[in-house]
Amino acid sequence: MNSKIQRSLAVMSAAALVFGVATTSTTSAQAAPKKLYIAYQGPLSGGEASTGIDEINAVKYAVKLFNAANKAKFNVQVVAVDDQGDPAVASTVAPGTGSNKKIIGLVGPAYSGATIASLPYYKAGGLALISPSATRVSLTDPKSPDFGGPVFHRVVATDDKQGPALAKYATSKVNSPKVFVFDDQSAYAVPLRGYVEAAMKTMSGTTLVGGDSVPNTTTDFAPTLAKIKTSGANVVIYTGYYSQAAVFVKQLRDSGSTAIFAGGDGVFNQQFSVLAGASAEGSRLTGVAGLADVGAKQEAAFKKSMGISSGVYAVESFDAANIFLAGIKAGITDRAKMLKWVTAFKGTGIGGATLSFNANGDIAVGGFSGFTVTSGLLKNTGPVK
Repeated sequence: MNSKIQRSLAVMSAAALVFGVATTSTTSAQAAPKKLYIAYQGPLSGGEASTGIDEINAVKYAVKLFNAANKAKFNVQVVAVDDQGDPAVASTVAPGTGSNKKIIGLVGPAYSGATIASLPYYKAGGLALISPSATRVSLTDPKSPDFGGPVFHRVVATDDKQGPALAKYATSKVNSPKVFVFDDQSAYAVPLRGYVEAAMKTMSGTTLVGGDSVPNTTTDFAPTLAKIKTSGANVVIYTGYYSQAAVFVKQLRDSGSTAIFAGGDGVFNQQFSVLAGASAEGSRLTGVAGLADVGAKQEAAFKKSMGISSGVYAVESFDAANIFLAGIKAGITDRAKMLKWVTAFKGTGIGGATLSFNANGDIAVGGFSGFTVTSGLLKNTGPVK
């Protein structure tokens, strides 16, 4: 080999060595954090959008905190899935979400009916679900066709607990309560009404004087109002959702009725009092403690980060998201492992609640608080016992 060729090979070898070192150094220095996806499903448009927006904001807040604390390793993104709280819409958006394997966990669905419509697609895809607000008992009943196992979990108590709480809170300190109960024919409202009425049968001095069932598209409640008047009810309990409840309570007050109006966690939303105005004043609702109830510092931090106050089910949505995020931090990057992680999870929520699930997906500990609309705001009066 002549000297010219030797010099050329030496230069090439040196260049290769330098290039190799430079490439390794650059790759290491510029390694991007791993991008992963979790989804939120709920009503983000339509008449029930306020609930979904409150919930997804809490999910985004949890993710924002996680990404900031783990920015060198992870970049978690939130996929918004808008089902409008409507089972018919849910059945059109769930297939794509279920088949998108980049999504390794989903907070939601928010509503029970939408959950039932979505479950076939999420079961098929093995996608772990943690709902912050779907309370229908059958979702975690293995004997029911609605059963969501093994993918469905929830961090909220069920309607067999809410029904008695709503019955007690609605009639508290009312002299000889005469109660009229009606529903909106939804997958959430009908069974909740059943639990309310069953509880009242065990309450001394309380009388169930009537009831009704109306489509959730009803805007003229004259027939129901006539039944209420005839029954002599001094307490009216509605087990549907807030947008329709606001329309009803206006008509109830316009009819001259002074009966106490009460509703479950479907009515539990600040928008109920916004939409109903003065007619909502004094309404009694069952729901869950909010971030502001957890502590002023937590609420202030949320508002500073998100530019808006937290809303309903913020605590549950935040906790649900953090269960998934804890799995990601532990190195989980696929659906199968995430489902196992969620099923076995044991931890503590932001409000101090124990977070773990039984074999059917229900939260181990949970309950409902009473809220009264006071000066247009939902005032927490404490747990209903």
